[in-house]
Amino acid sequence: MGLSVLQYVLGGGCGALAGFALGAVGGGGSILATPLMIYVAGVSNPHLAIGTSALSVAASSGANLLNHARSGRVRWVQAGLFSLTGLVGAFAGSALGKVVDGRRLLALFALLMLGVAVAMWRGRGKVEGGCAAPMCWSQAGKLAAAGVSAGGLAGFFGIGGGFLIVPALIWATGMPMLEAVSSSLVAVTAFGLATATNYALAGWVLWPLAAAFLVGGVAGGMAGARLAVGLAARRNKLALTFSGLLVVVALYILHRSL
Repeated sequence: MGLSVLQYVLGGGCGALAGFALGAVGGGGSILATPLMIYVAGVSNPHLAIGTSALSVAASSGANLLNHARSGRVRWVQAGLFSLTGLVGAFAGSALGKVVDGRRLLALFALLMLGVAVAMWRGRGKVEGGCAAPMCWSQAGKLAAAGVSAGGLAGFFGIGGGFLIVPALIWATGMPMLEAVSSSLVAVTAFGLATATNYALAGWVLWPLAAAFLVGGVAGGMAGARLAVGLAARRNKLALTFSGLLVVVALYILHRSL
């Protein structure tokens, strides 16, 4: 698929929007990547959009992981077990997603967006944990089950899945929110790479567009993070605004796909 210069520019702008949402709200920004790829950057094939956005999300999350790792907030053992088991789900989910009709996949994607919007509206991500132990091995089963489930959904829809991974880590381990957010980037990177690899093998990754999206995403993420710091007291309002945006985009996707 040949792309115009305008599409690359739009791709960078889409990355900036998704990155800004992720930095400002703290989760869920990557779910906008596929709709932006399709309806703004003009990638008409849903599978191409999913494969390209998965690669972009993985690269962006890997870059952010380095910053969180330096802060010492990443629980490597829990995140590693969660990611390893989740890779099974991610490969299986992305393999299934490739054989689903593109329009049906978009319709299911829209329903997922509505579910995420409801979850953000109800504030599920605010649950705090309190497990201080480096690793509670009795939690291994819960981590494995949560990893496979989150990885499967992330792979099927080609998303980072941070909005799924953070609550799953807290549920399985009881770790504090800040550590869960930092540790989730290990899984987001792993799941994104697994999905992108599966789609790349089928030729469904636009590498230059993914690079443009990534550059925009880094810039947008920095701007969104600064806004979040400046408006910390209004973070709940930002999350509610973002959930409203997800509803609007989901309804538009359902209208177009159905």
